Amino acid sequence: MVKFRGEQRAFGPPGIEPRWTAGSKDAVGTAYSSPSRIWFTLWRGILTETYFPTVDTPQIRDLQFLISDGKSFLHEEKRHLQPTIECLGQGLGYRTTNRDSEDRYRIVKEIIADPHLPCILQHVQLLGEEDFVSQLRLYALCSPHLKVSGWGNNAYVVSVAGQDLLVCQKGNTWLAMGATVPFCRLSCGYVGTSDGWTDLAANFEMNWQFDQAIDGNVALTGELDLSERREFTLGLAFGHSLNNAATVLLQSLSLPFAEQLQRFIEQWERPYRHILPLDGSAKDGGKLYRNSYGILLAHEDKSNSGALIASLAIPWGEAKGEDDTGGYHLVWPRDMVNSATALLAAGNRDTPLRALIYLAAVQREDGGFSQNFWIGGQTYWQGLQLDEVSFPILLAWRLRRADALQGFDPCAMVLEAAGCLIRKGPATGQERWEEAGGLSPSTLATNIASLICAASFARERQDEASARFLEEYADYLESHLEAWTATNAGTLVPGIRRHYIRIQPVGGAPLSVDLEGKRLGLANQKPGDEAAYPASTIVDAGFLELVRYGIRRADDPLIVDSIKVVDAVLKVETPMGPVWRRYNHDGYGQRDDGGPFTGWGTGRAWPLLTGERGHYELAAGGDVQSYLQALEAFASPAGPLPEQVWDAPDLPQAHLHLGKPTGSAMPLAWAHAEYIKLLRSTHDGEVFDLIPEVRDRYQGERASCHRLEIWKPAWQIAAIKAGDTLRILQDGRAFRVHWSADEWQSVQDTPSVSTALGIAFADLPTSQGGETLRFTFFWIASNQWEGRDYAVQVI
Repeated sequence: MVKFRGEQRAFGPPGIEPRWTAGSKDAVGTAYSSPSRIWFTLWRGILTETYFPTVDTPQIRDLQFLISDGKSFLHEEKRHLQPTIECLGQGLGYRTTNRDSEDRYRIVKEIIADPHLPCILQHVQLLGEEDFVSQLRLYALCSPHLKVSGWGNNAYVVSVAGQDLLVCQKGNTWLAMGATVPFCRLSCGYVGTSDGWTDLAANFEMNWQFDQAIDGNVALTGELDLSERREFTLGLAFGHSLNNAATVLLQSLSLPFAEQLQRFIEQWERPYRHILPLDGSAKDGGKLYRNSYGILLAHEDKSNSGALIASLAIPWGEAKGEDDTGGYHLVWPRDMVNSATALLAAGNRDTPLRALIYLAAVQREDGGFSQNFWIGGQTYWQGLQLDEVSFPILLAWRLRRADALQGFDPCAMVLEAAGCLIRKGPATGQERWEEAGGLSPSTLATNIASLICAASFARERQDEASARFLEEYADYLESHLEAWTATNAGTLVPGIRRHYIRIQPVGGAPLSVDLEGKRLGLANQKPGDEAAYPASTIVDAGFLELVRYGIRRADDPLIVDSIKVVDAVLKVETPMGPVWRRYNHDGYGQRDDGGPFTGWGTGRAWPLLTGERGHYELAAGGDVQSYLQALEAFASPAGPLPEQVWDAPDLPQAHLHLGKPTGSAMPLAWAHAEYIKLLRSTHDGEVFDLIPEVRDRYQGERASCHRLEIWKPAWQIAAIKAGDTLRILQDGRAFRVHWSADEWQSVQDTPSVSTALGIAFADLPTSQGGETLRFTFFWIASNQWEGRDYAVQVI
């Protein structure tokens, strides 16, 4: 039976504006079994965002202990104690030791998820000098953010089966907190006005015992009765009703923690039984390899199998409120495919296949994929990133090459995605840094590679016409790489005039694809500093993807010179090793004074780029060891790799140190994926992401072919070189091109050719410069003319 204690409501609703916690987590955890649909994060020795029932839904801000002697001090775990953390065996359980600065006492916690139920278990010991510890009072303080929001939470004190519990509810989500020792005082309050911390901070005693706090930013506070023993287990359970949550909590606490821990560790031993022995390539004995493998597995949802999120973190969460519900706990196809590919590199074939099937199920009607989305498939941000359309094709190809597709046929998904690339490209709405659109070396690299992979699927289906069409479009992109994405007037490094850039903006009609003179507006700039830069002066290392997939040789002179520029502009040396910033003038990162990123800041260095550089060095025949060592050094003691590290002189007052994590996301799944793939590449002596068909096509002997220029309604080029073929593309509808090369003195009609990709095309030849191709369309199905003419100069 459930009894509500009373109706005495806390004062001060609705509480202060809610915030999340720091994004740089020390650890993430979950049980390996799918029935335990709960995930947790740790920071500074305390439990922070906890996710239920799916990996994209955080339900609390944090749960920590407050410590007081009742007369002279109040300590918060996260603020006043010094934490250390270690892993519990194989898997994602942890032991934290939080010490008083004077070493008078310490709180030792072993933290796991219940192996079968949605409950977080913390086995707690209060240790230290007996005379001192015997005077201490211990309070559990929990800040619920049910259904991804600190507002609208309802907190109560209840009794279930004779045991007092603290519970919280919003909609059909319930939280219940209890322990294996009784609470001697319990209270619900509003954060900042009537919560337990505010109460204790006044006189070091818990005076308020409110029964409920309704519709606000609430906190749950319970004093643990340590009169009999100072060792207990604290449980935090979730359910879809009060009875459900309370039952889960009491069932979980009913089993000895030692049994729960043993089962938790045994479960996590299972996925490691068939992991490939890549430890010999690591420099730390395989510690980060095994941690990275577990961390990637933990980022898969248990209800939506195959859905892998980018991070169990909200970057700079302490500065973010209700207007940012996504954080990084969303699916980005780019990050997801990198994670799945890394698991494949480690010998896991099942999870990557689940990921591919999941992607096929959430593919959009136009063949593309949303920029990011909740695990149920609902779009979050609205951008179009063509590399994210390419990555699922690459995953399908890798699984087919590994003979790991089982009974799933991805061909339909692959061809629809390839058709989207052709219809929407070659310019992307956003490149991989999600802040600018245009012609990007990294995006074009993934597009070219995926189109060649898609052609192999078509050819396997005996569809030679579609295979040839895909390859010719890939060739078109490849033949324009340097013209579109390299400057011939570089000024960043003396003596290097020609190098790749980050991205060339395009747009307008007639279309301009001439880089020089273009200016690029950068996102996340400090107010007043939003001026655009010459596009030729903004660089990143995205061009290295051209080497990764085999489109360009590692010793290509343009690649080599571009590396010199990137190193001069973006490289940072740290005590851990080299690391690179994304691009110059980046504004996405910790501010120079140590403050959090809130709309603007300074872009810091990204460890995953160290992994990308390591892959290049391997392709170039260089030494990879320093890059592996650097990545291992960037990891926290429990394994997480950060998205960004501090790249400036130490700021001790802000807890920022050269080469150490900033407040951005940690762990970042993409960084762990890059590390595992670099280990596999080192083990094999060849870049794992290399695609032999791509390498053979663009680095081998190529048959002579007519060069194409593409024209379509969204890509109306102004000119074409004499002798090239103008390929006119239209989306789906059959048409006839009515055209002339001599100002309509003579005319020709060329019928379109349909493809299995939902694209129709017609090829117009060119002969000599000085002509103008003029053309219009007759639409077959509707028996109508286009009603306007188009022109392309022949030069």
